[in-house]
Amino acid sequence: MSEPTGKYSITMPRDIAEAAKARGGPSGLSAYVTSAVARQIERDNLNELIQVAEAEHGPVTDEEIQSLRDQLLQARREQRPGKANAA
Repeated sequence: MSEPTGKYSITMPRDIAEAAKARGGPSGLSAYVTSAVARQIERDNLNELIQVAEAEHGPVTDEEIQSLRDQLLQARREQRPGKANAA
């Protein structure tokens, strides 16, 4: 079942609105803007979680981030047969 909707008036620069309308395609501007706002809310929620985690455990170091990126890259390489040596 779909969530109830409401009609809202927003103001944004014309060039951004036109680009969003063009990218919205058949779904339209409202669907495009809804999707963008939903993504921003997800990002805001994740940032709040990061702040709480860092307050409790300390910040994640650049070395830890790079180590996890390396592990992810290795796992992706192992999932693609025949491309294990590709960078």
